[in-house]
Amino acid sequence: METDSGSFSLRGKVIVVTGGYGILGKSFCQAIASSGGKVVIVGRNSDKGAAMVSQLTAQGGEALFACADVLDEAALQEAGAKVLGRFGRVDGLVNAAGGNIPEAVVQPDADVFSLDMSGMKKALDLNLMGTLLPTQVFGAAMAQVGGGSIVNISSVSTVRPLTKVLGYSMAKAAIDAYTKWLAVESANRHGDKIRVNALVPGFFLTDQNRALLTRPDGGLTPRGEAILRQTPFRRFGNPEELNGALCWLLSDASRFVTGTTVRVDGGFMSSSGV
Repeated sequence: METDSGSFSLRGKVIVVTGGYGILGKSFCQAIASSGGKVVIVGRNSDKGAAMVSQLTAQGGEALFACADVLDEAALQEAGAKVLGRFGRVDGLVNAAGGNIPEAVVQPDADVFSLDMSGMKKALDLNLMGTLLPTQVFGAAMAQVGGGSIVNISSVSTVRPLTKVLGYSMAKAAIDAYTKWLAVESANRHGDKIRVNALVPGFFLTDQNRALLTRPDGGLTPRGEAILRQTPFRRFGNPEELNGALCWLLSDASRFVTGTTVRVDGGFMSSSGV
């Protein structure tokens, strides 16, 4: 399963992936294992986590599942202890847990001054605190050894406002700010040992956005059609198309890169639509 590409290789690196059995997370885990990394999947669903471990090991990789909700700091601390007990180190963290919350979707006919605040809080907690808390735990583990790379997941909605997904967009905008802040502050304290960057996906069909972009018969919703009109490649991304940028950010090939965002969006952000 493993390939070795010099400084782009992840051979021997222990990489933690939160939400590692989701559509994008699963692809991330497979790419990390293919590059020689040891994958730690963190999530709430033990069955899905165990299935992902079995899949990776069957393909020749090395993997571990650590059960924890990304919003439960105590559970994350237990997961961190499990990882250090097994591997003795953490070299990378991918904060892939997150996504849209149905209650935080603002429909076109909704009163914008009567938002579902409970839904907004859920979206902010999952996407923002669900990134900060794992970083507190696994980033600390990196600092204790040789350092490592933290990759957060941002969104094109942080720059170009997207209708409906207010809670998600606010959380992702905060992640952009957090990525830059943590990159600078960790450098001030740990030199070049810890790098912090964010991956910015364009539009990929996931469990969280499928109902917004596609109809039950597989056709596109008006929103999906509008997105493809704005995307020069005229299609949604495939999960594996994020992996090159991800593995680069996790590898030593990007060792002078920190505090930045890397877009993989089929040209969406560069297009004026004209």
